Amino acid sequence: MTYLIYIAAALAEIAGCFSFWAWWRLERSPLWLAPGLVSLALFGFLLALVDTNAAGRAYAAYGGIYIAASLGWLWLVEGMRPDRWDLGGAALCIIGASVILLAPRGA
Repeated sequence: MTYLIYIAAALAEIAGCFSFWAWWRLERSPLWLAPGLVSLALFGFLLALVDTNAAGRAYAAYGGIYIAASLGWLWLVEGMRPDRWDLGGAALCIIGASVILLAPRGA
């Protein structure tokens, strides 16, 4: 379930950040900012749902998922296919996030 929360959080964060990118860099209407702010608030809420006793650990593990999701956004929304270096780097990040998430920890 944690991975699903992370994926949803990543999509919310990327969409929210993209609204600012679209407004500033692509010269879209400032109205793009309203759904972007809602999306960023949703991101914060979703990340708070992760079952961990340390926010920093949740954020660290989320970073790997965010990187992979960003490359998905690059491909599906921006139409630029990730290259093998992008994919290899994302795979390393997912492995690192999984180590953080799944490591056995004592009470």
